[in-house]
Formats: sequence, structure tokens, C-alpha cells
Amino acid sequence: MKLYYAPGACSQASHIALREAGLDFQLERVDLRKKVTASGEDYRQINPQGYVPALQLDNGDVLTEGPAIMQFIADHAPAAGLLPTEGIARYRGIGWLNFIATELHKTCSPLFSPAITEEQRKPIIERLSARLDTVEHTLSTGRYLLGTEFSVADIYLFVVTGWFGHMNIPLKKWPHLERFREVVATRPAVHAALEAEGFL
Repeated sequence: MKLYYAPGACSQASHIALREAGLDFQLERVDLRKKVTASGEDYRQINPQGYVPALQLDNGDVLTEGPAIMQFIADHAPAAGLLPTEGIARYRGIGWLNFIATELHKTCSPLFSPAITEEQRKPIIERLSARLDTVEHTLSTGRYLLGTEFSVADIYLFVVTGWFGHMNIPLKKWPHLERFREVVATRPAVHAALEAEGFL
């Protein structure tokens, strides 16, 4: 398999998941401004949307959208236990993937713009704070989003909340989330992915 990624982007969650799953894969960096891969391919021929991640499978099929890719990875390596295989816990895990994608990831996307004003930031920060209150409450009752079991939802949460420092959103208000980030950062797969993307 080949993962198309950009350092520090949401594709980092799929990258960590592949390492946690112990799957064989290659990395191909994408220049998101030029839409060109490190090997010189037009990235839009791989993912017409032009953003990362994209996961090219051994048979040539390409999967896009991080939450779908992470579910595929978890299902492809069930022994890694990255998503419950059945029952209500599985759907809770999928629910968290969707919550992080829609309520955290997409909500904070405008904050990456250098042109955003403080007036425009304020309602976005308020909405993110309310969503983080929900995460904090859940993490106050268990080590991870699904309780004691680490999952792809935790990986996604770790990556997205890792952006907040760059957006001047301190996490001190959410101590359980801060503790969660410290715990996840110690995992060997997380360390390896961050190192491979040039962050260590």
C-alpha cells in the first residue's frame, strides 16, 4: 500500500494508524500547493479532490477521506484492535471519527488562514471550546475515547488537537485532554510517524 501524505496534515492520523496496525506501506509526500507528488505525479490524478490523505491499495484501488481510510486500516488488521469489530462499541468508535472530522477538524480549518481576523476567530473558538468540553467529559471517565481501549478515533483526536497550539488555543482548560495527549505521544507508532514526517 502507499499513503499519500503531507507532513502534519490530517493524513498523519492515517500514517499513525498504519504503523499501529503493523501493515506494510510506503509513504509518498504531496506538495499540496502544486498538487504534485514527490515522484512528480499529478496528485489530482490520484485524488481529484487534491487533498490528503489517499491510500493506494495493492490492487491499485485508491481510498480517500481520513475516517474511511482509518476504518479500512482497522478492519484490515483486526488483531491490532484499532476499532471494535462488532457491537455498539464499533459504532461509538465510528461516531467519534465522524465527530472529530465534522466538529473539530472542519471547524478549525478556517483558523489556518493568515487572513482571519480576531472577530472571525471568536465564534470559531467558542464552538471548538464547546466541542472540546464534550471530549473532556468523555476522557474524564476513561483513558481513551472508548474507555480502556485505544482506537483510530484516539489517533485522529491526537492529530487534530496537535494543531491547536499553532492556532493559539491552549488546552489547559481541558486537563484530561492534555493527559490523553501525553499518553498517546509515548506510543512507539506515534513517535515513528512523527519522526518520519520530520517533527522529531
